[in-house]
Amino acid sequence: MTSMKLNRRTFSLMTGLGAGQLALQSLLAGSATDGRVVPHHPPTAKSVIMLFMSGGPSQVDTFDPKPELEKLAGKDVPESLAARVPKIKRAGLKNLLASPWQFSQYGECGMPVSTLLPETAKHVDKLCLIRSMSHRNPVHGPAECVALTGSGIGNRPSLGAWAIYGLGSETEQLPAFITMNLHTDGMQNPQASGWGPGFLPSRFQSTVVAPDKGIENARMPSGVSNERRQSELEALKLLNQNFYEATQVDELEARIRSYEMAFQMQTTGPELFELSGETAETQKLYAMDRDESKQVGRACLLARRMVQRGVRFVQIRVGGWDAHGNIKGNHERLAARTDAPIAGLLADLERTGLLDSTLVVWGGEFGRTPTMEGRANGRDHSPAAYSMWLAGGGVRAGHIVGETDAIGYTVLDRPVGPLDLHATILHTLGIDSEKLTFDHHGLKETPLGVSGGSVVAEVLG
Repeated sequence: MTSMKLNRRTFSLMTGLGAGQLALQSLLAGSATDGRVVPHHPPTAKSVIMLFMSGGPSQVDTFDPKPELEKLAGKDVPESLAARVPKIKRAGLKNLLASPWQFSQYGECGMPVSTLLPETAKHVDKLCLIRSMSHRNPVHGPAECVALTGSGIGNRPSLGAWAIYGLGSETEQLPAFITMNLHTDGMQNPQASGWGPGFLPSRFQSTVVAPDKGIENARMPSGVSNERRQSELEALKLLNQNFYEATQVDELEARIRSYEMAFQMQTTGPELFELSGETAETQKLYAMDRDESKQVGRACLLARRMVQRGVRFVQIRVGGWDAHGNIKGNHERLAARTDAPIAGLLADLERTGLLDSTLVVWGGEFGRTPTMEGRANGRDHSPAAYSMWLAGGGVRAGHIVGETDAIGYTVLDRPVGPLDLHATILHTLGIDSEKLTFDHHGLKETPLGVSGGSVVAEVLG
């Protein structure tokens, strides 16, 4: 048999890999052999954990207190402020709604946090809070693409894909980019472009895993020894190399490496998701002993284990923050799911010495209006001003960047766009977003695209 005659059925029979296992090619995700190690300048972080709160957490109910809302509750937005509100869909100007939660100052830095997030509040001295995030897309799907790729169209590489394109991986046993999508009732559909490669080669896409199941089809088939699988892979490599030399199909080279990665995953991957070696105290730190938070807690603990093993970019997506009605009930439910696990992650990264080299980022695709939506005590989408925070990885801890108006509707000082945030995150990894390029149909593409962006210097320590 020649490699030119190696059809899908023969390939499957020879390797024991069905369609599910063939999907393991996505595990390549930028191997250590990519040879694109920059860095353009000394990095302050080796890895990133992106905590993406899909749906839009309310800035005025979490990290941006607005006492004026209590005075103006039930009234319309004052004309002096309304004039600044962008003319975009959902920007309502009637019936201001006071926050159901009180704010207090925490830590040595005195950063205000609402009673909604009491556990995260204990770690404010680690946080660099950006109160002035802003863009103009008020729709979930496109806004999520804006937040994670810089473009609402969804045709550009995700931030994680750019990171591993620029730096490659630190491990040959695990993917360089891993995403965990945590489902909840009423969550918006995840946008695959948020972890996709865009126009970059497919090997830079994320590997999507379920925290409770691990990586699908990554276990060695029953009765197949490591030695047998290794010999099968050597035979496949020889056939594929012969075929590549005859055809020069670029994607075949990625396929060759994908089977090598799959073998590594089958032999070492299951250990990553086996938490029996973690102490009861550690699992409790991540609130895995509570029904409402155990799923997010497991994902956060796995994120720590991933960066500990050399994974470059970890993305945890928690949906459900879309509080059009009953913001109190919605945000309290989501806070119960996420607050303690995220605080546990920050504490664990610090005590294991990983926080200095790991950048943690928290936030959603936009914020919420300071006005009430209808009569449902909810808030509508508001991308004009919202909050995100960063911790570890060399950022300026206990610091606040930017300012919003008296009711939290628009940015008054230091507006930060999603691409500015991307440039800042990549900067901590040692990547200059203007110097990292990819030739896409003759156009030298960068992570900043045509819209541009710049590093937020105030975030850096």
